[in-house]
Amino acid sequence: MRASLHERGLGDSPPEDHATRKAGISNVKIRSISLLGGAVAVVAACGSSSGGSGESGSSSGADSGATADSGSGSSSGAGSSSGSSSSSGASSSGASSGGSSGSSSGSGTSSGSGSSSGSSSGSGSGSGSSSGSGSGSGSGSGSGSGSGSGSGSSSGSSSGSSSGSSSGSSSGSSSGSSSGSSSGSGSSDAGSSSGPCDLYQAGNTPCVAAFSTVRAVFGSYDGNLYQVTRADNTTLDIGVLSAGGVANAAAQDNFCSGTTCSISIIYDQSGKGNHLTRAPKGSNNKGAQDILAVANALPITVGGHNAYGVHIPPGTGYRNDTTKGIATGDNPEIIYEVSDGTYNPQGCCFDFGNAETQPVAGGDGFMEALLFGKAFWDTGSGNGPWVLADMEVGVYNHGGASGTGRVSNYPQEPSMTEPFVTAMIKGNSANGSGGGPFTVKGANAQSGALSTWYDGARPQGYSPMHKEGAIVLGIGGDDSNTGGGNFFEGVMTSGYSSDATDDAVQANIVAAKYAK
Repeated sequence: MRASLHERGLGDSPPEDHATRKAGISNVKIRSISLLGGAVAVVAACGSSSGGSGESGSSSGADSGATADSGSGSSSGAGSSSGSSSSSGASSSGASSGGSSGSSSGSGTSSGSGSSSGSSSGSGSGSGSSSGSGSGSGSGSGSGSGSGSGSGSSSGSSSGSSSGSSSGSSSGSSSGSSSGSSSGSGSSDAGSSSGPCDLYQAGNTPCVAAFSTVRAVFGSYDGNLYQVTRADNTTLDIGVLSAGGVANAAAQDNFCSGTTCSISIIYDQSGKGNHLTRAPKGSNNKGAQDILAVANALPITVGGHNAYGVHIPPGTGYRNDTTKGIATGDNPEIIYEVSDGTYNPQGCCFDFGNAETQPVAGGDGFMEALLFGKAFWDTGSGNGPWVLADMEVGVYNHGGASGTGRVSNYPQEPSMTEPFVTAMIKGNSANGSGGGPFTVKGANAQSGALSTWYDGARPQGYSPMHKEGAIVLGIGGDDSNTGGGNFFEGVMTSGYSSDATDDAVQANIVAAKYAK
């Protein structure tokens, strides 16, 4: 967007000193799940006994009938348990009686459920008993057997991922049984079976550029989300915890510990190679070349996992002028982003979307970029920020007259001050079907459905469009960089989607569980 004379007097502020920004380093907890089953307890008549998983048992008798019985049972998941048992008895002339007791305990956490059971049998005279219990979460199995003099039983139960066993022994023959069950639940980054771009693909409007530093926007994506550069100029690519999942923020934390890092590349997940890098200085830049975002300046959580958004204060910008597959001319496209309604410096221009292929202002319709902000063209109700479209030489949220300096209030669009906001603009061809050609939508990204605030004709002079197909983030087409905002995810598509597809994308964003 080319700034007007009025614009150039507003919102000008020097780029933020990134050396003074507060670092926010978080930890990512990665939970692993393992399933162990089939642990079998073995019982022997030998005067002393030991049981599985860290348990031991001993026996003593006053006569040649000194006895021991052993039996073990275990349940296992992603955890561990230990226990011990002991028995004692006295016998003479081969007849004995004794008692044994044992306990096992375990704890652990994992995702999963399961059950375990086991049995042991024998016969003889005398009596003995052993019992065990364990707790945890997960899945497991257990079994037990025993022989010796006397009769006994062992039982154990565990919930979750734990393993435990009990043992005891007595001489002679014994009978007993053991049983156990386990169940548990937990959370992990299991990824997603579908992301926003899978939904657009299903609606025949595929993503041609897809960016996020916090999560994959394809259910099968397991590549890199972004690159960080350390103060010593070494770099590290940051990927996802699992396919379709959340960013591996711990890798960034470890790499950047004790120093500073910037986000040097935001990778395109669409496969088109439309990666975003540091923007060059343009015709309306009021200072030096744009700077890069500080990597840990915007900590959030997604689905309970730590991640980092892109904090874009004035003077920060990303761009790609040599793209593939981006809409040009009057071809249709959808652009959405998840942004932040609590941080939005007034100025031009916190844009994301389609721009000129040179950082120089073109004419009407040379851009179609989403501007979430409080600029000084069209406004909505309240004090902003609002979802707007930068079409070059004007920023709009509805149709009507156009021209440099237009200031037109459109009260049907509310201010969006939530910490996470879904902002969407849709540009159809002048003669396209299905809506538009100019549509403005938005919603709270943490709950609720999309609202359509405008769906109709473009401002005068903007139909047909003359889009050139570059991509900008945080700046205008001519590199105007006095605006600012926060960016978490955003995509550009080929084609004009249905309302049903848009609604499904919003539901997917809500299900991601953004939080600060």
